[in-house]
Amino acid sequence: MTYREAVIWAADKLSSAGIENETAESRFLLEFACHLDLNFYLLHQSEQMEEADELRFCTMVKLRCLRIPLQHLTGTQEFMGLPFCVNEHVLIPRQDTEILAEEALRILSAQSSKTDNVGNYELGQTGAAAESPDGTGSTICRVLDLCTGSGCIAVSLKAFCPEILVCGSDISADALKVAKRNAALNHVEVEMRESDLFSALDGPFFMIVSNPPYIPSGEIPQLMPEVRDHEPLLALDGENDGLAFYRRIIKESADYLLPGGWLLFEIGCDQGNAVSELMRMNGFIEIDVMPDLAGLDRVVKGRRKEDV
Repeated sequence: MTYREAVIWAADKLSSAGIENETAESRFLLEFACHLDLNFYLLHQSEQMEEADELRFCTMVKLRCLRIPLQHLTGTQEFMGLPFCVNEHVLIPRQDTEILAEEALRILSAQSSKTDNVGNYELGQTGAAAESPDGTGSTICRVLDLCTGSGCIAVSLKAFCPEILVCGSDISADALKVAKRNAALNHVEVEMRESDLFSALDGPFFMIVSNPPYIPSGEIPQLMPEVRDHEPLLALDGENDGLAFYRRIIKESADYLLPGGWLLFEIGCDQGNAVSELMRMNGFIEIDVMPDLAGLDRVVKGRRKEDV
């Protein structure tokens, strides 16, 4: 086959398997399998493929037709402009989750502007939660990424805000192995700790961010095969109404969050009101719901009262 014939063949196979954006995926698989870029394809699309490249490409297309996620075939996914390794033990980072990371960074940036001339964060009476490793006695803002999975949020926060201390936690030891690889891949230091929510953690933190399991159990069978059959159920299932982990995290966070500190969640598009009310009932203030690029509710944030 020529390169162009390979893309046409693959697009037809993918379309027949029910996969959308079949032409774009075909080109991406071709580029990955043959180690080439779009410019090479455009200049050489009428040339015959090398036999080894053709075999590798056809094998990947057939696996994709089985609805194995594209990112599992390539082993990578970009998030916040950074590369991340992914496999069957972690959720594939999604663009919607960047809304959560961006809002966390916005709050951290605003907070850093409030530091005094010796670098101490103004985080209520207790101050920030960790002493600077430089021995100056200044304090450093601590951030927790609960249910870290691939570590995409934790690693991104540290990469774009290197002065903070970041801890990523997850109940899955296999997920934490991936998260540690991603921290190393992006050359940042993030503490990764195995923990059932807060059970093995020690606070306090200025900020807690979380993309917890939030899909109601009854909706799991209706998910796309790529998600339902290939991403970890542990990271998807939010129990009966999808709110089980929000209830636990909001209630338990009081013991780990500084007065005046922030709690931020990714949510399902129909959970904004419910999660906001849970936060309000537990004493949070300045609660706000933010949309994703499609205009759907995607992030809820709130601040712990300072007079607690």
